Amino acid sequence: MSNKESIFFNYFGVIKDMRQQAKVRHKLIDILFIAVAATIANASDWDEVEIFAKKREEWFRKFLELPNGIPSHDTFERVFRWIDPKQFEKCFVYWVREIATLADRSVVAIDGKTMRGAFDTDDKKSPVHIVSAWASENGMVLGQVKTDEKSNEITAISELLDLLFVKNCIIMIDAMGTQTKIAEKIVDKKADYVLALKGNQHNLHQDVVDFFEDAEKTNFDGFKVKSSITSDKGHGRIEVRKYYLVEDIEWLSMKNNWKGLKSIGMAIRECEIKGKKTIERRYFISSLKDSIDEFSSAVRKHWGIESTHWVLDVVFKEDARRVRKDCGPQNLAMLKRMALNIIRKDTTEPKYSLKSKRFAASVDNDYLEQVLIKNFI
Repeated sequence: MSNKESIFFNYFGVIKDMRQQAKVRHKLIDILFIAVAATIANASDWDEVEIFAKKREEWFRKFLELPNGIPSHDTFERVFRWIDPKQFEKCFVYWVREIATLADRSVVAIDGKTMRGAFDTDDKKSPVHIVSAWASENGMVLGQVKTDEKSNEITAISELLDLLFVKNCIIMIDAMGTQTKIAEKIVDKKADYVLALKGNQHNLHQDVVDFFEDAEKTNFDGFKVKSSITSDKGHGRIEVRKYYLVEDIEWLSMKNNWKGLKSIGMAIRECEIKGKKTIERRYFISSLKDSIDEFSSAVRKHWGIESTHWVLDVVFKEDARRVRKDCGPQNLAMLKRMALNIIRKDTTEPKYSLKSKRFAASVDNDYLEQVLIKNFI
């Protein structure tokens, strides 16, 4: 790359090239740059990446050396199969830290997503499962770790936390991540946690459920509880969310097993559509104290990572892409999250949807260049 001081070169130029150097015709940094730019510009497979790059070779030469022209789609595919995913993930985390600083008390949601397109029926291997961290404040993916099966998500969450810079943030994780070691790690990283409870924490879950059931019977009369209510109405839908936080938990027999545990919480979601009403209750343990607003915000904002999963599936067609071999699936997942972050950071066309931004980048070199310059080049 011509500009050695660029964000891209500084953070991704250190990735080790695993190819036999005597046979290398295309620089790794060129391949990475083209793949990111083409993915932003609506390319959905390696054939489309090659076509896009060949049609814009002159434009790419503004930034890249390209000693032997544009790589073939087979070259892109092979390179992304063999990039060390752990090194790629680490570079990604440091790059995101450069372009998106987290404010104190930001909510960071951690959740897993199975890549259906990475399922190999011939090898009978399970689909690749990616655990990602998402910042609710700016919509950025902060990092990811791959696990071969959803049942290994606990280990992946721990590895992901090791990578992240989350001091003074609030970490929100679904019930799979409600483990004493994970709570301890979050506190050790100087962050707070809100962890969902389900049947996987049998006695703890039941104790919290029993407490709130007893409290609701008296409408919380005689119970020290903080609460808040939000409501939304529109398109024939009425939704009311009620949040309760209790800090007097000395009675909780398992309290001392959880580092930093200061409160338990409940969120009730009442939804009415065309006269039909549904009620959902969710229960939590938390290191938060004296902050019903932070608790309700963390619970409410966790949906954002589900929204990101939807974007990756619908806008980036992640589940439709049949990449299965070696490290290809997780490296491709990282590539898409890089592209998503860059597009979300763009303010050049604030009225454009993510889909529209990708289309604009595919037909307008100037727009694509502006998007890249702000956060990548």
